[in-house]
Amino acid sequence: MSSSPPPQPPAPAPASVPASGHSPGRRLPGGPVLQDSVTEAIATAFFEELASAGYARLSLEAVAKRAGAGKAAIYRRWASKLDMTVDLVTAVAVDASGPTDTGTLRGDVLAFLTEVADALNQRLPARIIPDLIAEGGRSPELAEALFATVRDTRRAKATQLLERAVGRGELPADVDRELALDLLVGPLYWRLAVIHTPTAPDYLDRLTDKLLAAFGA
Repeated sequence: MSSSPPPQPPAPAPASVPASGHSPGRRLPGGPVLQDSVTEAIATAFFEELASAGYARLSLEAVAKRAGAGKAAIYRRWASKLDMTVDLVTAVAVDASGPTDTGTLRGDVLAFLTEVADALNQRLPARIIPDLIAEGGRSPELAEALFATVRDTRRAKATQLLERAVGRGELPADVDRELALDLLVGPLYWRLAVIHTPTAPDYLDRLTDKLLAAFGA
């Protein structure tokens, strides 16, 4: 695994997951039309089952049963558990919009941290993300297929926050972007997803100030 921070969760995490990358209702080549109501039910069941059982114990049979669908309905959409996981998790994590442009670096950082905290404080991301990261350490196939896509795309979006600050003259042009991205995500993820420690009301404000000082050091 890369030393880069773990993939950032979608923020805020949706109460119901979006459909997969397959367009619901379109016909696969030589196959039946995929009904979006079934696709959405399967996607929702997948995330619930993933949060409950974890990736290693996740079975397509359990997902199908939870969704009230047949296992064949899953195989018409995804070839395997890995394909399903990559498709659905990537759709949620990568399709999220880029960091909010508030007009100032401090505002952007605080908005970013608030977004991440909101996601990590929700039930499904709080259980799913650490599990997938741990499983990625045991499964190079999962790590390569999922984490590179999610992590690299999310980090590219977060880089926009730094580039805007450079353009406004709030950060030097030679700011260490890789280190800044690590710092931007690492402390909050560690606190909420690893050691599960609640934050005080002013925690994100204080963390923002520390990050700004570090970026400019």
